[in-house]
Amino acid sequence: MGFFTDTSVCIGCKACEVACKEWNLLPSDAPFELTGMSFDNTEQLSGSTWRHVAFIEQRKPVKAPDGAGDQGQGSGDQGSGDLRWLMASDVCKHCTDAACLDVCPTGSLFRTEFGTVVVQQDICNGCGYCVSACPYGVIDKREEDGRVFKCTLCYDRQVDGLTPACAKACPTESIQYGPVDELLQRAAARLQELRQDGVADARLYGHDPADGVRGNGAFFLLLDEPEVYGLPPAPKVTTRDLPSMWRHAAVAALTLACGIAAAFATARR
Repeated sequence: MGFFTDTSVCIGCKACEVACKEWNLLPSDAPFELTGMSFDNTEQLSGSTWRHVAFIEQRKPVKAPDGAGDQGQGSGDQGSGDLRWLMASDVCKHCTDAACLDVCPTGSLFRTEFGTVVVQQDICNGCGYCVSACPYGVIDKREEDGRVFKCTLCYDRQVDGLTPACAKACPTESIQYGPVDELLQRAAARLQELRQDGVADARLYGHDPADGVRGNGAFFLLLDEPEVYGLPPAPKVTTRDLPSMWRHAAVAALTLACGIAAAFATARR
C-alpha cells in the first residue's frame, strides 16, 4: 500500500498537514511564524511535521487553454502569464530499499505487512543513524525527546482498514491511497492526460523500481524538476556500498594481523 500525490491538483490548503498532526497527536511547530518563503510556516518535514505542503512561486510563462482567459499576472498578454504557484504535499517515501532499516541497531524501524516503513518509538535509542542514512532527509530527531519520528502511513488506521488521515482529508484527491500497482496505473494515465493537454514538464517521481532505491511506496506527479520541490534528482540508498566496505575492512584487518604476526616472528629470530 502507498501514496500517489498528484501535485497538479494540490491547492495548498494544508488539510493534510492538520489531519496528520491531529490524528498522530504531533506537537505544534511553535512559535508559529511564516518563513518568508511564500505561505509556508513549516518549511520542511521534521519529527513533528510528517506532511509538509510546499509553496513554490515561479516566474515562468504559463499558457492558458483556449478561451480560458488570463492565467497569470504581469505579462500583459491575454491568455498567458508569467507567475505560477507549484504546490506539493511531501511525505516519507517508504523506500523499497530503505537505508534507515539497514542502519537501525535496535530494530526500532521495521517493514510492515503493507510494505511501509515504521518507527517503533518505544525501542528507539535515539542514535540518529537513520537520520543521516535517509537519502531524502525525511527522518528527524526531536531534540527535547531524543527519539526519531516520521510518517507511519497511518499504520494504526491501515490495520483497521481505514484510509490514512492525510488522504482522507485531502479535498481535491491530490493525495491518493491504495495498492501501489493500482496507483502506478492511475499515475501513468494522469501523466498521459497532462502531456496531451500540453503540460510538457509533467513527470513522475519515485515510481521507478529501477532507480537508486528500487522505487518508493509514496511517489509523486511533479510539474517541474525534482530540485524545484527540494527533492533529490537521483536518490540512492546510502547503504548500497556497505557490503563491499565491510569486505575491504575485513581484508585490511586480516592483512594488518598477518603483518603484525610476521613482525613478531621476525623479532623472535
